[in-house]
Amino acid sequence: MTDSSKPPPGASPPRERAEDEAPRPPVSAEIRARIVSAKHRFHANDNISAFLEPGDLEALLDEVAEKMQGVLESLVIDTESDHNTRETSRRVAKMYLTEVFRGRYAVAPAVTEFPNASYLNELMIVGPITVRSACSHHFCPIMGRLWIGLMPNEHSNLIGLSKYSRLAEWIMSRPQIQEEAITQLADVLMNKVTPDGLAVVMEADHFCMHWRGVKDDATKMINSVMRGSFLKDAALRREFLSLINLKN
Repeated sequence: MTDSSKPPPGASPPRERAEDEAPRPPVSAEIRARIVSAKHRFHANDNISAFLEPGDLEALLDEVAEKMQGVLESLVIDTESDHNTRETSRRVAKMYLTEVFRGRYAVAPAVTEFPNASYLNELMIVGPITVRSACSHHFCPIMGRLWIGLMPNEHSNLIGLSKYSRLAEWIMSRPQIQEEAITQLADVLMNKVTPDGLAVVMEADHFCMHWRGVKDDATKMINSVMRGSFLKDAALRREFLSLINLKN
């Protein structure tokens, strides 16, 4: 068994302190204390970037890698002689913090907004946008696609086509459940674009069902969020749903 007092492979050197200085708490505890002090929520799908200070993310990566090394040891995996898992703890920590769950720790992507100079007020649809996430319950992959429908008005801000994908990725790159994920995306888009109506539909495979449990790999989940005119106007809602045609 590896010496648990040693940092995992690739970890940054420990921060030195004076002999009479009290041990510094883990960086996760410092971040958590800031959030609690601000009375802010920090659920799995919340963004906490406002509470990170310079250097926190690097220190957090070291901390997660060290704790992941403990998980591997508890799974009775010999990471010293098994070359395949020797760097796994750090790879997993980096994957979670900088890729799979990046949307928790990164600020929202910059979005250029353009005035609706032509007073566009017809249905706009963006999609399908490929999305990837992980379920909050088992951290198993969620792989799917979504469509966004907009009814702009003369006061709406129009954003670049790629920004819809970037905002979706930012929301989905967190531990999520599908129902909450598209509600969060709808909230962001309503704030950014201020349309008369907004519709979001998502279809996804959930590997917590495919890979484990009942192991049913044919089942998908489809859900929607309708706001404003899409909620009030049944004809508009039917037009949007017929145009995205999920069978394609």
